[in-house]
Amino acid sequence: MATVPELLQRVANAPDGSSVAAFFDYDGTVIDHFSAGAFYQHRIRHGEIGPLEFARTILALARRGGGERFDDFLDMTLGRWRGKTEAEMAELGEKLFKDEISGRLHWEVWELVEAHRAKGHRIAITSPASGFQVAPMARALCADDVLCTPVEVVDGVLTGRMGGPALGGDAKADAVKSLMAAHQMDPEQCFAYASAAEDIPFLESVGKPACVNPDARLGRAARQRDWPVLRCAPRGGLPSVGDAVRTAGCYGSLAGAFAVGLGVGLLNRSRSTLVDITGGVGSDIGLAVAGVEVQVVRGAEHLWSARPCVFIFNHQSKLDPLVVMKLLRGGYTGVAKKEAANVPGFGQFFRLAGVAFVDRGNTKQAREALEPAVRKVRDDGLSLVIAPEGTRSATPRLGRFKKGAFHIAMQAGVSVVPIVMRNVGEVMWRGSQTIRPGTVEVAILDPVDTTEWTVEDLADRVAEVRASYIEILADWPGADPQKPRSS
Repeated sequence: MATVPELLQRVANAPDGSSVAAFFDYDGTVIDHFSAGAFYQHRIRHGEIGPLEFARTILALARRGGGERFDDFLDMTLGRWRGKTEAEMAELGEKLFKDEISGRLHWEVWELVEAHRAKGHRIAITSPASGFQVAPMARALCADDVLCTPVEVVDGVLTGRMGGPALGGDAKADAVKSLMAAHQMDPEQCFAYASAAEDIPFLESVGKPACVNPDARLGRAARQRDWPVLRCAPRGGLPSVGDAVRTAGCYGSLAGAFAVGLGVGLLNRSRSTLVDITGGVGSDIGLAVAGVEVQVVRGAEHLWSARPCVFIFNHQSKLDPLVVMKLLRGGYTGVAKKEAANVPGFGQFFRLAGVAFVDRGNTKQAREALEPAVRKVRDDGLSLVIAPEGTRSATPRLGRFKKGAFHIAMQAGVSVVPIVMRNVGEVMWRGSQTIRPGTVEVAILDPVDTTEWTVEDLADRVAEVRASYIEILADWPGADPQKPRSS
């Protein structure tokens, strides 16, 4: 059994540069389970699958699990896409990636991808699936190549047939060999990662193979060939009983603190009391019940020294707001996307706490919604909390920063205080409804004075703040210097 640090060391020992390639199988390796499942569930939700097709699909999957060729299953899947346009399928692929598939990313594999990227290696995602399934993740991982099964398209419309052989088994190995030959690579210096026995030829095509969550047949082959085996934490599926109980306890604690805060707040006619009790006491108890420890590794004094201010944080998980509540205790309000008003529990609390809900699709309405928040910072002495990425990142990589939080700081004449959080996505990853025990580490960076900022130089200023996140995440206090971080 291999550990992530051991595999990272193997990458660190490899030559630098694009003369080395790292090939990652997609389904079961980069992500937990199959990306096709998200597309299939989409069709079920829209009533596009009847009993006969359902039975055929189950039979095809069972045959594939027994090592049968993937072609029959892929033919059946593509046949249901006949008549769809490329644009429609690309849009669907992006939506399903963002809403469902990205939450299945193995973070252990993400670290390996980042390690190869830091070495300048050529990164390729390989799969017998279609580009509609694979391309969104490949873009998120900044992969150089996507080797997948081509889909036949005529005049921008799918015919329902493959445009070439399915890229599985020997065909995948041949594609990898062709890419290495085209770039004059030494196969002995290249890496490959896979999870299924059908990928044994693929793994054998390079000098540095590794198995990720291998099936039984690949596990036996790995033992015979002395290939390293990495076991990743499961993504998706049913939560453990312990995690479900802890999560229920966390939300129950929040609900109890909310009830107390509401009562005391009504008695004293103080909305801030509601926020302070729920955010401070509720988050303390809730996170403790969930088994989540929050450690501030740097700059704790900045949580108070610059108030009122605009606090910003990197957004990876539904748990982020709870961690921020614990850190800030009280004396703040926030801005959230319009959809957050409907999140059970949090939505009701946000409304009572006076959070400004922003419709991102309407710039004029967004400015109007932010004005009350500006007044609270400037006139009422409250701090504002906002995630400049605007939404949770699909991967641990830091997303692009929007300018809204910085506009507010400039208009209110206050500083921006960056809160950098690490491991929140491991405690409660994207798409998960349950919390796992773990430690969240937080660094509070120096307050950033905005009084001399102008609209003309705002883009550069925002880029500087984002760069400070990338720097601290890449060189985290006390972290293993060989272990890559989000960037």
